[in-house]
Amino acid sequence: MNNIFIRSLIAFIIILIGIVLVLQNLDVIDMNMNGIWPYTYSILFIIFGLKWFIDDLRNDGGSWIFGSFLFVFGSLLVLGELQVIMFNFEDIFKLWPLLIIYIGFSIIGKPKRNKNFKFVIDTDDKKDNTVDYKTKKKHGNRFSLGDHQFNEPNWKVEPMDLYNAAGDYYIDFSKAFIPEKETPIRINSWAGDIQILMPENVACRIDASVKAGEVNVMGQTSEGVNRNVYYESEDYQEATRKLTITLKLKAGSVRVDKV
Repeated sequence: MNNIFIRSLIAFIIILIGIVLVLQNLDVIDMNMNGIWPYTYSILFIIFGLKWFIDDLRNDGGSWIFGSFLFVFGSLLVLGELQVIMFNFEDIFKLWPLLIIYIGFSIIGKPKRNKNFKFVIDTDDKKDNTVDYKTKKKHGNRFSLGDHQFNEPNWKVEPMDLYNAAGDYYIDFSKAFIPEKETPIRINSWAGDIQILMPENVACRIDASVKAGEVNVMGQTSEGVNRNVYYESEDYQEATRKLTITLKLKAGSVRVDKV
């Protein structure tokens, strides 16, 4: 379902309503508009709700909160008119528990998405669980579920911008080939654990934060709600080979150790 289809469908419904109203006023047709109107605005609620919800998923404006609310409300109105359930327009206040659900999702938040992302569900197979870091450049993001490991011998470190809904990360930079330049590493996840092993001879700057959980970076520990730990090695500013790491986690734990 794309924007062109939705716009065309909305336009068709509006034009059809206008034609029916004109014919009704000219006494060409005789319809009970009181019976048609509830279905009309209910269907419009559903269509606009779907449009806003899908636009938000596609990063094309819209709002998933208002979109989902209009879709639920419109669907209940239609079911009420069909006498499947007891629900009418005045019963909108009965939907107040949805606010609790929306507040919960707002606390969790959602990672910023790149329009070119791919959604991947990883398997338990070790090979499939290892993220192809060659595709993890700034414009090659994936939004995924599952555990990810970077611990193959002599794996090449490249700029990474990783988004994960749920799962653990294990990154061993002591086994990696790290180029002589500044390499940015960014991990943004909803839930899971992040464990990183950092060799002592590599300069690094680490900014780690969790909404709810624990952060331990080079012995600096903080746990609870909205925790943040910042670490910068003494030679970071002068070093040519260095890692700039940003870790953002909604719920879980972050641990970075030197080896």
